[in-house]
Amino acid sequence: NGKTGYVSSSFLSNSTSGTNTSTTTSPITTTTKYVKIASGSLNMRNSASTSASIIVKLAKNTAVKVYSESNGWAEIEVYGKTGYVSSEFLSATASGTAPAPSEKPQQSITKYVKVSSGSTLNVRKSTSTSSAILTKLANGTTLAVLSEANGWAKVKVNGIEGYVSSEFLSISQSSQPPADNQEQKTVTKYVNVNLSSSLNMRKSPASDASVLVKLARGVAVIVHSEANGWAKIEAYGQTGYVSSAFLSETKPTAGTDSAPDNSSEQENKTDVTKYIDVVYGSSLNMRSGASTSAPVISKLARGTLVTVHSEENGWAHITANGKTGYVSSQYLSATEPFTPNITNGTIEKGFESYNISLNEMITKENAVSPQTDKRYDTYISANALTLTNATTGTVNGAGWNVRGGAGTNYWVVGQVNNQDTVQILSKIKGTDGNDWYQITYTKTWVNASPEDVAYYVTPANFLANTVDSLQFLKLSVAANLDVTEVNDRILAGKGILEGLASAFLTAGTTSGINEVYLISHALLETNNGTSQLATGVQINGRTVYNMYGIGAYDNSAITSGAQFAYNAGWFTPEAAIVGGAQFIENGYINAGQDTLYKMRWNPNSVATTGAAAHQYATDIGWAAKQVNQIYNIYSLLDSYKLVLEIPQYK
Repeated sequence: NGKTGYVSSSFLSNSTSGTNTSTTTSPITTTTKYVKIASGSLNMRNSASTSASIIVKLAKNTAVKVYSESNGWAEIEVYGKTGYVSSEFLSATASGTAPAPSEKPQQSITKYVKVSSGSTLNVRKSTSTSSAILTKLANGTTLAVLSEANGWAKVKVNGIEGYVSSEFLSISQSSQPPADNQEQKTVTKYVNVNLSSSLNMRKSPASDASVLVKLARGVAVIVHSEANGWAKIEAYGQTGYVSSAFLSETKPTAGTDSAPDNSSEQENKTDVTKYIDVVYGSSLNMRSGASTSAPVISKLARGTLVTVHSEENGWAHITANGKTGYVSSQYLSATEPFTPNITNGTIEKGFESYNISLNEMITKENAVSPQTDKRYDTYISANALTLTNATTGTVNGAGWNVRGGAGTNYWVVGQVNNQDTVQILSKIKGTDGNDWYQITYTKTWVNASPEDVAYYVTPANFLANTVDSLQFLKLSVAANLDVTEVNDRILAGKGILEGLASAFLTAGTTSGINEVYLISHALLETNNGTSQLATGVQINGRTVYNMYGIGAYDNSAITSGAQFAYNAGWFTPEAAIVGGAQFIENGYINAGQDTLYKMRWNPNSVATTGAAAHQYATDIGWAAKQVNQIYNIYSLLDSYKLVLEIPQYK
């Protein structure tokens, strides 16, 4: 294919009729077995040892995929995770009940796509028109229909499983396609804002709606509809609304301004953090609009940390404690105000040394592909694509790397697969001398850049102020909170968590974990007490709750999180709060990972074993994302004592 290089001679033949006997290409043989226990649950562990950490507990008759068995242990896959269980407790058949529905062979029927000429049918990740598009199907495409319900069909086509509107499927290739459909009528347009500006994509068609993502000049978006000056669009895997005035049919020319300049939807400024600075004993009203007559959303105490999105005409648009609204700019301060009511507001600092250099630590962390939800400019080799038009390409072959720059010397952001469709933004010459395309890459979580990993691993970047340093807070030191104070000041209005202060205090006491951390963790994971896992999920006829997102893996968060809660017996919100804290204690606090930093990065593992392991999250910013909420909770208390433990590398 125009390239010169080297391959192993043993895999070349003089004729095309030879049979490839390489064991490296043999498919992996797996079998399905079922958990066979009399009662309780079966531990799936990180390695084939009873002393290995527990990944998940498996209920009786759970179907698992078995890769291999040796020395009394089986390597298995279940709920998207791979681990080890004792072979003694696996059976070829389920006892008394049928295999789990997800493991039953699916029967399918063949149908055909029927859409208008020139249109395509979207295959989506879930049964919603706002769900991410996996691929687009042309009229007449043959696909396997696995199931149908509520106007949607679960289908499999070209190795991809997803959902399509049943209306546009036919059992016959000869039937006529429908005349019209909202799902088909999409066009591609481009963001056309001033240079160095960005365009807000909002949750609803209103200038005060929350911002989902900021779109740069020249970004290609899929437009579903336009009305009343707003366009419903799709970009970066999300669906939202933008001002139609800032979309154009053609990509704007680089280096010149061609966009209207009369709308606040263009954003030049980045978010900044400030503090509420009102008189001691009073509070500041957060309102739904920039007016003293607008309804009050929340009251913010002195010292509360807020994220400022913009400031205009004496009002600031902010986010604090999970809510977004407006406050008077005169009561914001760039520095942390002194709070005289904190009589025991002392901070004790200690240090823990590790026998590894900071550079070695960063190298080991980069080796395990830590993740981020940050958006990068992404590039792919021109050899990977077949162009369908000037701005769209189809991937040739599986496993092409999408990189953070135009060249193989840049890190791999992610991958695309055979027949994936990508939007092309530009074509440039790479550092390797070859052609590369800048493309849109819509995955929410991607591999973080080495520079971003280094930033979050380096402790010195988080010692400048009290807020950032809270990721070194010793979680094994109790906060000794007051139940009434927590319910009135912290949990009021927090969905299912409202009034549950006593459960958090019980969890902290029984597990030896800082209560403020538990509350903050729960507020973050449950979206302030409103998430589906927090408010209850039905499984096997029981309602289960999960307040810390334990076992909620990225590709099956609701299903796997609910199954974990069921196996653990979390049938009340209180049980989920207390039981989840015990899981954190057993898995992390007792293992010496008693700060947010150590839970995320686990420097002791790198220093002692040479490998990054047993980390609570893959998100590089996980620890840093927790601290604002923890700080604001502490600022509401009448007294506190902080104990920090800061890592030191040799």
